[in-house]
Amino acid sequence: MKAPSEVVLITGGSSGIGRCIGQHLKSVGYTVYGTARNPGKYKEFNDFPLLKLDVQNTDSVREAIAELLQREGKIDILINNAGVGITGPMEETPHNESLHAFETNLHGPLRIIREVLPHMRKQKKGFILNITSIAGYMGLPFRGIYSATKGALELVTEAYRMELKQFGVRMCSLAPGDYATNIVSGRYHSPIREDSPYRETYSHSLELIDRHVGEAKPPDAVARKVLQILKKSNPGVHYTVGSPLQRFSLTLKRLLPDKIYERLLLNHYKL
Repeated sequence: MKAPSEVVLITGGSSGIGRCIGQHLKSVGYTVYGTARNPGKYKEFNDFPLLKLDVQNTDSVREAIAELLQREGKIDILINNAGVGITGPMEETPHNESLHAFETNLHGPLRIIREVLPHMRKQKKGFILNITSIAGYMGLPFRGIYSATKGALELVTEAYRMELKQFGVRMCSLAPGDYATNIVSGRYHSPIREDSPYRETYSHSLELIDRHVGEAKPPDAVARKVLQILKKSNPGVHYTVGSPLQRFSLTLKRLLPDKIYERLLLNHYKL
């Protein structure tokens, strides 16, 4: 008799990295569910079921988890993938937009983890994978808020891992580099103001950021890396996936003095 497949919940599964992960996991036998704030917008989406879930709304999170448990009776794997992009000079980024980014990229995963954990504890097993970003390992110019949200999720992962070890629930993070997704179209970016002291440098940096994403490869490598991680019986704390240059940048950050690494970033962004 065939054993029941593991049930995977992927937030933000309707497009981009989340959709690619879901397609790949489903192709190798996992039972996959994604989420979207408004599944009705994706009438032609048939890769896997989409549950209605807004990561900023606790009631919405609770209702989505309850629906999944009613359908499948368990949740084996949670992949916190939903997120938003944000760019702008730190000084000029509206505070409400900063709060929105943190609500989505940090507090959203925390809400879902809180709702899922009691069920995983009852099962005495579970796997939570937080999708962060290579940008979360450094404060990038004009992407400081985004870096901060993803960096915070990396640290939350470290703390949660140790607290959950006694329950048999595993957790780790995966930080992708730039991949070709629709994040640019949905990203908030502070307007380029004519009277801004950052007008020239921010404008050039924004063009560079958009070009990097536009030239990036599809996120298939992220999906393959996720599968590799899920198959590990004793996963590490942090994983990365990206171009050789992006991954090498993390090695340089660990090895180089802060000011030398800062100079490399200044040169890269032509600041």
